Amino acid sequence: MEQLTLNIANKSRSKIIASSAYNFRIELLEEIGKEDIPDILKISKDLSEIYGQHIFIDEKNIVKYFNNKTLPFLARYNNEIIGFIIGVPIEYFKEDAWSRYDINLNKNNTLYTYAFIIKKNFRKYGGYAKTLKMIYINWAKKRGYKYVTGHVTQGITGEFSGKIEIIKLFSNWYGTKQAFEYYRRTIWLTICYFFFVIISPNITYDKK
Repeated sequence: MEQLTLNIANKSRSKIIASSAYNFRIELLEEIGKEDIPDILKISKDLSEIYGQHIFIDEKNIVKYFNNKTLPFLARYNNEIIGFIIGVPIEYFKEDAWSRYDINLNKNNTLYTYAFIIKKNFRKYGGYAKTLKMIYINWAKKRGYKYVTGHVTQGITGEFSGKIEIIKLFSNWYGTKQAFEYYRRTIWLTICYFFFVIISPNITYDKK
């Protein structure tokens, strides 16, 4: 790993997007630093449990997904990384067969959610996951995207807010023996829901 990170700075460069009085904050990562790589890789192991080996973050591709050309957000609690979400233009995956089912491919209006994970012990309370997702979707809109897409296990989209379309159902997602839905979320409708229904009063947002 040391050889792969020779050209990476020790400290990550990021912008704090939201913070609370309870030591929780969300950062937009602009450049990943060596100090954060071990925590991100450790959390990423949960991705493989859910999505199989097709979706993963490792030492070889971490810089590809955590940079200023993608949309990576880190969630921290007491300065510890407890989760992250990464948005990537769908055109990154134009060689993957699943992307050809999306009529918006090559229209530069769709952000694909490559990874979204929160540590297990932070998933059931605090609203951390919802806050992270809300900020991610809001920033996707700021970047000019109209849609956010992604893959989730069948039935999960029923828990989503906003306008959701199921584009394609994959009965055996990359050998996981599980059915996965490829969904599309319309951004502006989702933002209306988040801000008027579930936005947290305890979190301060950077509106820039």
